Amino acid sequence: MAGACPLCMSAETAPFCKDRRREFRRCAVCRLIFVPAVYHLPAEAERRRYLTHRNGPHDDRYRAFLGRLHDPLIARLPPGARGIDFGCGPGPTLSVMFAESGFAMVNYDPCFFSEFGLLQDRYDFLTCSEAIEHFCTPAVEWQRFLGLVHRGGWIGIMTARVDEVEDFNSWYYKEDPTHVCFYSQATFDWLAARDALAVEYSGDSVVLLRRR
Repeated sequence: MAGACPLCMSAETAPFCKDRRREFRRCAVCRLIFVPAVYHLPAEAERRRYLTHRNGPHDDRYRAFLGRLHDPLIARLPPGARGIDFGCGPGPTLSVMFAESGFAMVNYDPCFFSEFGLLQDRYDFLTCSEAIEHFCTPAVEWQRFLGLVHRGGWIGIMTARVDEVEDFNSWYYKEDPTHVCFYSQATFDWLAARDALAVEYSGDSVVLLRRR
């Protein structure tokens, strides 16, 4: 169904707003706000946009930004925990930071580091920083996340949450044409309840979920 929620697959969605380029719908079940597929960029155009990013492990400002996810997560990891950075982009940095903190980590990205064999393994933790909002089929990726992490392991996500915004229409985050899904705390609470995950929030953009 064209208007179905791409995260929970519910048909209970309704128009939320419309700007000069795209329409946005909101799900009544999981509260995800999403852009219908007809407005998504073609895969190659999306990849070209990612290549304009100039972030990398030698950028101190970028490392400080990623510290919002790195710091609270390492405080919860047991010694020797091994992880995967899902959606690492063209300049993997979190894996470098976790390695410096004593935690081995592999990089996966469907555009730039698409080694499928990495998805056949299981890990003690998974990070997804500034990537979940790009997923066109978040229901698929979410189930993959659950399958990649051992019981007792952590899923750490960083994304700007829509419930922290006073005016969606003027929100800078929705202006990126590769951002197609927007999450709120209600959405993550819904996922945690459905999938029996413990959930914690750190600041206004980081959520940490633990598999039980």
